[in-house]
Amino acid sequence: MSQNPHIIVVDDEAPAREMVGDYLKMHGFVVTLCDGGKSLRAEIETKVPDLVVLDLNMPEEDGLSIIRDLKAKTNVPVIMLTATASPIDRVVGLELGADDYVAKPCELRELMARIRSVLRRSAPRPTAAPATAAPAAKPANEQLVRFGTKWLDLEAQALRDDEGNEHPLTASEFGLLKVFAANPKRVLSRERLLELANARDAEAFDRAVDLRIMRIRRKIEPDPTKPAVIRTIRGGGYLFSPAADRP
Repeated sequence: MSQNPHIIVVDDEAPAREMVGDYLKMHGFVVTLCDGGKSLRAEIETKVPDLVVLDLNMPEEDGLSIIRDLKAKTNVPVIMLTATASPIDRVVGLELGADDYVAKPCELRELMARIRSVLRRSAPRPTAAPATAAPAAKPANEQLVRFGTKWLDLEAQALRDDEGNEHPLTASEFGLLKVFAANPKRVLSRERLLELANARDAEAFDRAVDLRIMRIRRKIEPDPTKPAVIRTIRGGGYLFSPAADRP
């Protein structure tokens, strides 16, 4: 199996997908080109890629419905290609689980940088390595952070319950949880969260912070309707309250 990341580029316009595909191949990626949701699903039936670059504006099936379907079946990272005039689509796409976006017509160097960034954040842990194989310099307990009903494994970038079952976590959700883990009992404004999580676009990501935290709460809070682990501080932002500090 190739060591190079496998990227599927989905765009109904042949010149656009071929231009992106050729550029990524030139930089060492393994690339598959698809013209829409149907061909993407056929490819994923054969093998799940490392990342999907998806045009949102396609006539046969819009990209948002493809993201919804994709995220229901896999945890593959998705970077959206969006028209600059559709900020609401970006927010909806992020809420559905997309990891980033690049505006069309896209700057290919920026797209490649976004791909590499998302791949770094979403890299799976080695499946063959036993739990005892953690480096001696980093004790396992320092890599596990309790978030309500789950454990965040910082080394593996995974969210697990007490039985060890893994629960799907997007790269952007992991980014926020990692920030909270590093800043317990500190009120973090949306602006500060964006800064610490290396999000770059306040227009789309600021609103998406609330949506992401709502999604995270469904996974970690004993009662998501009364959040106690990640609390909303009126006029301030959000605060991670570790178990030992809650009543």
